[in-house]
Amino acid sequence: MCVACLRCQVDITEGIPKQVTVHFCKQCGRYLQPPGTWIQCTLESRELLALCLKKIKASLSRVRLIDAGFIWTEPHSKRLKLKLTVQKEVINGAVLQQVFVMEYMVQSQMCEDCHRVEAKDFWKAVVQVRQKTLHKKTFYYLEQLILKHRLHQNTLRIKEIHDGLDFYYSSKQHAQKMVDFLQCTVPARSKSSQRLISHDIHSNVYNYKSTFSVEIVPICKDNVVCLSPKLAQSLGNMSQICVCIRVTSTIHLIDPSTLQIAEIDGNTYWRHPFNSLFHPKQLEEFIVMDINRVQEKRKVAGAGARSNKHTLAEAWVQKTSELNTDHQYFCCTHLGHLLNPGDLVLGFDLANCNLNDEFANKMNPHHIPDVVLIKKSYDRTKRQRRRNWKLKELERDREGMDTDDERQYQDFLEDLEEDEAIRKNVNIYRSSDVPVESDTDDDAPPRISLAEMLEDLHISQDATGGEGASMMTE
Repeated sequence: MCVACLRCQVDITEGIPKQVTVHFCKQCGRYLQPPGTWIQCTLESRELLALCLKKIKASLSRVRLIDAGFIWTEPHSKRLKLKLTVQKEVINGAVLQQVFVMEYMVQSQMCEDCHRVEAKDFWKAVVQVRQKTLHKKTFYYLEQLILKHRLHQNTLRIKEIHDGLDFYYSSKQHAQKMVDFLQCTVPARSKSSQRLISHDIHSNVYNYKSTFSVEIVPICKDNVVCLSPKLAQSLGNMSQICVCIRVTSTIHLIDPSTLQIAEIDGNTYWRHPFNSLFHPKQLEEFIVMDINRVQEKRKVAGAGARSNKHTLAEAWVQKTSELNTDHQYFCCTHLGHLLNPGDLVLGFDLANCNLNDEFANKMNPHHIPDVVLIKKSYDRTKRQRRRNWKLKELERDREGMDTDDERQYQDFLEDLEEDEAIRKNVNIYRSSDVPVESDTDDDAPPRISLAEMLEDLHISQDATGGEGASMMTE
């Protein structure tokens, strides 16, 4: 039989299926590679060609594959077509070559990862972040750090509760990464546990749910604390009564009577714990009657470093609620660079309060100041009206924002305006709603410069993908 007649009589593609099904996840844009691997492929790519050929690998073992390539199909047709060239030896050593077309039908199937995202409550690891305080300044700062470093992208869900946040993840590795980040950015300690959900005795596969508990130190900015005598001595013989001026990866303390500063990391805090003496709601408003800047005091033996950003001063202050009396208080303050006679300042009254603290109760009463001044007071309404910037927030489940939460958030925004060191770690976006005003008042509250702000860009992509997006932005 001649080759032409042989080609008519013998079909070397017999046994090779002409229609095959492939599974595609619309949520994440991945294809299923049996038995359980999902891979990312673009249309007419080498990866997708390899996946299609593996679907018919057993059938192709009887012939020799010479060439394979895609035939163009409409992207929304849910059809893929391959043009295959195969060879096979037939009667009397004759080798036949044949070209044929295979059609792949694309069927939608949701992958396991997308199932977990859609289910919301299906998680494998949770990070429970807690801070045992009544105010949330540290959490607002932590939220901005998470947004800046994009650590919220792998979360399935973020839930806000009264004393912290819960982060849910689909894998233990993502949760561990979050715990490592928290321990690097705020002073905290962590514990972990896991619960067995299911277990296959044949394949020795265990399914666990992991829980990570992260406890942040219960100290926030503007807290007045009382250190233990041993800790105060190890920090350079500083006073036991200190003010927390900042909380980053360490607790930054300043002694208002000497300007001596110290940093306490998480490990040191948990070895020598101390508490805040007051709640922010106990802040009282004072008016500065007289203030004198003090030259640097002579350092005592073993004293630590002193702050160069603050000025030591001695002040006479009077409560605004007691202006009809002549009762004044004398105190040393680290705010000498900000205060002038007649200014309003917020502080804590230690002379007329009951201190329920084990270290403060053992102190000599003569070493406890009558008043500790915290920060200068400005008109909050005016500050909000002049604020021409904004922050982004995490999308989370919350029960509702009450007036106390709103007040604490405004306190955090004011802290950003006053503290440049914290601003460096936060992405601040320019707000187009508020016009830019020039400062004509010498006693105006601190503001954030335009150079520190970012433009809040919203770039939308059309159906053409990357090329269309680049054309829109040019």
